[in-house]
This record gives sequence, structure tokens and C-alpha cells, in this order.
Amino acid sequence: MKIFTNDGLRRIGDRTLEKENITMLDLIERAASAVSYELISRWRTSKRFVFFAGPGDNGADALAVARMMYEQGYRPEVYLFNIKSAQLSDCCLANRDRLIETAGDDIEFIEVIQNFTPPALDENDVVVDGLFGNGLRTPLKGGYTALVQYINTSGAYVVSIDIPSGMFGEWNMGNDRRNIIHANLTLTYQSKRLAFYFAENAEFVGDCKVLDLELDRESLARTPTDFYLIEREDVHDVMQPRNPFINKYDNGTVLLIAGSYGMMGAAVLAARGALRAGAGLVTVHAPRCGHQIMQTAVPEALFEPDRNEILTTAIDIRHTYSVVALGPGLHVTDETLEAVHQFIMNFKRPCLLDADALNCIARRPMLLRSIPPRSVITPHAIEFDRLFGEHHTDEERLKKAIDVSKLYKITIVLKGHYTMTVRPDSKVYVNSSGNPGMATPGSGDVLTGVISALIAQNYQPDWSVVLGVYLHGLAGDLAAQEHGTYGMLASDIVDNIGKAIVEVMK
Repeated sequence: MKIFTNDGLRRIGDRTLEKENITMLDLIERAASAVSYELISRWRTSKRFVFFAGPGDNGADALAVARMMYEQGYRPEVYLFNIKSAQLSDCCLANRDRLIETAGDDIEFIEVIQNFTPPALDENDVVVDGLFGNGLRTPLKGGYTALVQYINTSGAYVVSIDIPSGMFGEWNMGNDRRNIIHANLTLTYQSKRLAFYFAENAEFVGDCKVLDLELDRESLARTPTDFYLIEREDVHDVMQPRNPFINKYDNGTVLLIAGSYGMMGAAVLAARGALRAGAGLVTVHAPRCGHQIMQTAVPEALFEPDRNEILTTAIDIRHTYSVVALGPGLHVTDETLEAVHQFIMNFKRPCLLDADALNCIARRPMLLRSIPPRSVITPHAIEFDRLFGEHHTDEERLKKAIDVSKLYKITIVLKGHYTMTVRPDSKVYVNSSGNPGMATPGSGDVLTGVISALIAQNYQPDWSVVLGVYLHGLAGDLAAQEHGTYGMLASDIVDNIGKAIVEVMK
């Protein structure tokens, strides 16, 4: 599913008006109907609702919702901010007049032009935030900042229409986070905004529900975007059933360079992840101390011993593999660092780099320029910052990832609650599966194995990484059904990879 920018949604809305031969007022009625239905379904008529409406079309939405709720027996209190006087948008002005005509003196309606004394609010109240929508381009200032801070500290349950007032739909660097509404519930239109997927914005968005405004389908399909949300249907459409005459070599060969003394579990999990995701043949290159562990824990995998007993010190690719992945549990020592260095300098085919392979590169940043084009790196936030400098937010990391992905011609998997796959063409795929229980040791090693297996099976390069991330998250969701998010282990995720594939192929 596409994640549209504010400008993209505006163009789609304009096209909808044109094709359906309706006005913006008609579209606002449609939006307000969807919002009011949500509010009515959650609270009884006895609940106190306090609406704060701004002077633009977001305010028009709020006023229309207040009118519709009044018609259903509610008695909303409405504050319309017209600070500059006579600066209401045409739709806001029209909906102000409709509300007054419908409710008259039966509700408390105050149009704020100069001085404003806010109503007393507490935890028993519902505040409907309709101050500013996705048209906001600059941080809030003046009296609006005081109002936002008052609402945030009131204890009331806050519902934001479309987007929390004060927030920008995409990038919020430079915004004043003190002056953004902290919504408990955001009722957004058509698709979540990109900003909703960043961890630092969760406190503003709260729970989020997308309301379908039935915008023009052709325009939704044709309007370009660089951002996509990957859902089950997307994966279902790409996954292919097995050919009944297939043999293991048709399913690709994976070489995993992983593990060290005391960290062989990472190699075990990566190997099991690759096998569960369908790789035909998996070979693990690891220190000699890992032989018995690997042969016992993963008898389905081949073992290739390093010349060293406890560390990987030489990466000598003796055969041709569909994909080579390295990093899980390698440990960063001078010997391993040199081995990774020589591998990257001499290996010319795309590969997958994770965990300690990335930490080795961080020790020698010049290696970034030698990573083979079309390779995949899978850093979590700390590893990403070691590679590319300190960042303070998910938004900053995504922006940097877009730049360096294009610069080095590599795919970057930014691991997190919403794992984001960044391609060299600046396309970003946001994953929708997964849960907090997956923040557990070894989860990333499983992901390395799953992605490697899908690359080995010749899924399109554009999709193999995205598929792997989704299936890994879905396996975590299935594991959580049995173990919960507190008790989940990485091995539980591995055990559900096959079930996840079955689930998406139904």
C-alpha cells in the first residue's frame, strides 16, 4: 500500500473532486461522517466533548463532526479560532454557519477572535483536535502553542482529526516538539502519514485508525510515491508455490560466515532461519570450536571450519554460492577484522552484511566504498550510527539511509518496530508485521538467514529483502500468540518461519 505525502494526497483529493463532480464541502462531509461514526461508536451521548477547530479545512472537518454529533443527540462544546478575524477558509466559514444554523443556542459555541480563556478539562472529557491538519508548513507559534500545551497537560482523552496539530506529515526535523498535540487516538484519512512510523512520534499519534474516504481509485494508483507499507496481500502476490519436480539445488545455496567461541548461537539461528525459509543447501563457515554445536543443533547444514579454533580469521570462498552472508556472532577482533576487510575488498558479487560484519566495517569506514553494489546491510539503530555517525531519531536515520543507499548502491534494512527497507532508487518499504517481543537476542540473526534464503531462491532482488522482513515479522506474530511478547525467544521465531510462509500463501 502506498504511503502518500501530503502533496500527493492533496492532488488525489483534487482529482476526486473533478471526477466525481463534487465540491470540497462535499468531501469534508464525507470525512466528517467517517470521523463522527468513530466517535459515536466509542462514547455515549452523556460524554462531554470539547472541540477545538482551527481556521482552515481541518477546522471545517471538526465543525462538521460537531454538527453531525449534535444531530445524534450529543451536546458538544465548540471553540473556533479565528484569531485574525475573517480569515476562515471558505469551507470552515460554511461549516461554522451550518453548525450555528443546526444547533443554534443549544450548544456552547465560541468563536475566538482575541482573548481566550480555555475551558476546564479533566480525564473525564474528550477533546477533539481540529486545529491544524496536513497543510501545516511551519511550527505552531503564538497563542496556539499555549493551547496545545494546555490540552496536553489537561488529562483529557484527545482525538486528533487527520494528524495531531503541530505535526508535519513527513519530516519533523526543525519542528518544536513541545508544541505538538499528544493524541490518544488519531483518525487519519486514507493512509498513515510517513511521520507516524517513526518511534519518536508515537507519543503524538497514539493509537491510529485509517478512515477510507473513497478517493478516486485511479488517482490513488497513479499518484507516485517513494514510500510503501508492505502488508500480507503484497507478500501473497509475490510468493510462488514450489515446483513439484524441484530439487534442493534449485532452491539455492547459502554460505553463512558466522559464529565465534561463546557466540555460536548466532550461527545456529541464522542457519535455521535460512533452512526454514526454504534455502536448498546451507553451509556455515565458523571456527573449529563450532563444529559439534552446529552438527548437533542444525544437522541439516553443512559445516566448513575456519583454520582458527575460536575465531574466523580467513574467509576463503571455495565454491560458488547463490548468496554469501556474514556477520552474526563473528566477534570483532583484529584477526576477524582483517578477514572481513579482505573479503569485502576481493568479493565482487552482492552479499549480505549484518551484525559484527557491520561493526568491523565501522572500524574501517573506507570499506563502505568497496561493498559490492546491490549488496544488503541490516543494521539496527546502534550499528547504523556506528557506520554513519550519531543520529537522534528514526527520521534522521531514514534520511541518512536514503542518501547512503544511493551513494553506495546498496540496500539498507533499518531494523526497528517498523523495519524500513531502503533501496538505491530511494524507494522505502515500511514493514507492517512484527511486535515488541521480537526485540530479543538472536532475532536479527534469524532475519539474516531468512533474507539469504529468499535471495538464494531467485526472488526478484527488489522483493527478496522486503519479503524476508515481512515473513520474519509474521513469524514473530505467530510466536507471540503462543508465548506472548515477554516470553518470546529467537528460536520461537525460527520455528514459525515455515508457518508464516504457509499463512501468506493461503
